[in-house]
Amino acid sequence: MKTKSRLLALALLTSAALPVASAAEPDGDPRHRLGMTPAERVEFLAEMRQMLTSIQGIIAGIGTEDRERIAAAARYSGNRMARATPDSLRRRLPREFQEIGGPTHMLFEEIAIRAETDDMADLAVLTGQTMQQCLACHAMFRAD
Repeated sequence: MKTKSRLLALALLTSAALPVASAAEPDGDPRHRLGMTPAERVEFLAEMRQMLTSIQGIIAGIGTEDRERIAAAARYSGNRMARATPDSLRRRLPREFQEIGGPTHMLFEEIAIRAETDDMADLAVLTGQTMQQCLACHAMFRAD
């Protein structure tokens, strides 16, 4: 169990290394604005918090080797969440955002499926890859 915990920590720490862009915006934030209405922003940020909750549930499930918890946590942020995005917002989101978002939701689905049989260390690596997608998106975009 101790080895698995170390593998999980290593996978998650190595996934967090992303470069930060230099400030190009007057407010110092170089990320692309997604141009959401206030209502869209509230919903979008709730989904981001749910994705973070899913990651936490997956990690906790890996730590306790609870396959059902891993799968359940991952499903919350999988394709169901992606399909729930309103068409009005989906049409306005930049292609680059969609190229990160779609595969991220698919990674959550893959975690849910692989939770049935994969080794916990492999699930930790996949969770680290999923977090890389999250970090890449947050480094590139802002919800305003």
